[in-house]
Amino acid sequence: MMKISPLAGKPAESARLVNVPRLVTAYYTGVPDYSVPSQRVAFGTSGHRGSAFENTFNEWHILAITQAICLYRKEQQITGPLFLGIDTHALSVPAMASALEVLAGNGIDVMISERDEYTPTPVVSHAILTYNRGRKVGLADGIIITPSHNPPRDGGFKYNPPNGGPADTSVTGWIQTKANEFLEAHLERVKRIPFERALRAPTTHRHDYLHTYVDDLGNLIDMDIIRGANIRLGVDPLGGAGVHYWRPIAERYGLNLAVVNEAVDPTFRFMTVDWDGQIRMDPSSPYAMQRLIEMKDRFDLAFACDTDHDRHGIVTKSAGLLPPNHYLSAAISYLFDNRPEWRKDAAVGKTVVSTQMIDRLTARLGRKLYEVPVGFKWFVDGLLDGSLGFAGEESAGASFLRRDGSAWTTDKDGFIPCLLAAEITARTGRDPGEIYRELTREFGDPVYDRVEAPATPEQKKMLANLSARQVQSTDLAGELIQSIQTHAPGNGASIGGLKVVTKSGWFAARPSGTENIYKVYAESFRGEDHLCRILEEAQSIVEKVLMPERVLLAQPESFPQQSNRVTNRP
Repeated sequence: MMKISPLAGKPAESARLVNVPRLVTAYYTGVPDYSVPSQRVAFGTSGHRGSAFENTFNEWHILAITQAICLYRKEQQITGPLFLGIDTHALSVPAMASALEVLAGNGIDVMISERDEYTPTPVVSHAILTYNRGRKVGLADGIIITPSHNPPRDGGFKYNPPNGGPADTSVTGWIQTKANEFLEAHLERVKRIPFERALRAPTTHRHDYLHTYVDDLGNLIDMDIIRGANIRLGVDPLGGAGVHYWRPIAERYGLNLAVVNEAVDPTFRFMTVDWDGQIRMDPSSPYAMQRLIEMKDRFDLAFACDTDHDRHGIVTKSAGLLPPNHYLSAAISYLFDNRPEWRKDAAVGKTVVSTQMIDRLTARLGRKLYEVPVGFKWFVDGLLDGSLGFAGEESAGASFLRRDGSAWTTDKDGFIPCLLAAEITARTGRDPGEIYRELTREFGDPVYDRVEAPATPEQKKMLANLSARQVQSTDLAGELIQSIQTHAPGNGASIGGLKVVTKSGWFAARPSGTENIYKVYAESFRGEDHLCRILEEAQSIVEKVLMPERVLLAQPESFPQQSNRVTNRP
């Protein structure tokens, strides 16, 4: 049962702060046990993640993964530079040092930031695409060291190939297999040189990530109209990798923008804790965003990004913190009416667990809907060739095309939805919350929720292999079932679970790729009671699959209160 912690939304207590010296010491001294599956390299939807305290993210992992990436580059004849970025988590700097030792030891040209600046995920993607534009050979790729919005004790490591986006499972699977071979062989074939030599190596170069990215933003966002409207903007980087980007953005484009918090502290002691009492830099969580929400009357619009700045949170005067599904809908409505140079057949991308409001809106816009499984990697090709104008997911990740219809990033970008919210407000005189309310008058007012429950690895495997035949019912919450999906309509890829759709509602059940839990997402256009009925019946379907263990979700009447962090209601 998901229970909201009594500490949720309150400042982090000192007892909950990670001991950074001990964490970094564990990174260097801990040795993963290859015989323990959880201590091997495992790439989820966003790379390898873990904690040094649990021997799931130690120096051995990073040395092995980086050597595997070097071999992958050689096999694929990727001979251009590798763009290397890090966020502000405590394990990111030591992991960067370990990775650079191996990259330099293998003679890889590496681009690290000037002045050792932190480097957001979208900035690395932008750098890769900018370098590769017009090239056929000598292509660049990248590594981003980040566990995204995960708690401070975690580390993360992900690879972006020359397309600039998250690596496909065929790529990560190859890298994972090779990395585990290196672990099993006690790193015998890993090439590395000492860090000080790696820094001075002729293959290690400094790159101005910050100004290259900031100076290009005017080709994506109408900065002139934002500046002309002089709307008051507030931003909280949540101590993340974009902390030193926002002031240069304001100065470069003359924006009335205040950075309300410029602290960088690997304990993240300035955060208010999330729904479960954990420190988590999630800009879509009303608990983690409590301080910025309280400031909403100081600004016409306020926003925040997570630690690697690939997710966004938008706070409006009209509605407070917008649930991600609300803002994605408002952004799509605005962009496809205000980007005349985009291809007329440019489609709208969404994941199978995002709101059906997007389906209805896309139909009215006369655009194609491209619905894919969870994971931004499914959007990469469409963003790269311009066939996708916008791509977004319910967890507050999105990217979209430049104003001329060419690719901007092929990974999630937290900066640009925030700046787009300012453009929307400046051009229309209405904030995105008001835009969304107009959409509800046209299409209906959906309610959305997501619940989670524990699941063993065996149960997760069973859930991932669900088939339509296992759903015996012909109706869901009083409505005829229109479709039962195990593969996404947009690209035919497996969704790793099940989605059941009716005229006014749906649910999807899938296991987590990184935790021993499973998730049930649901939405109704008929109100809270109908949503609870959908969740109750979804629970029954999942139980039948997971019996005899009978992993239970929370009771239906408690859903709106206990999962408020992901509800589609403001």
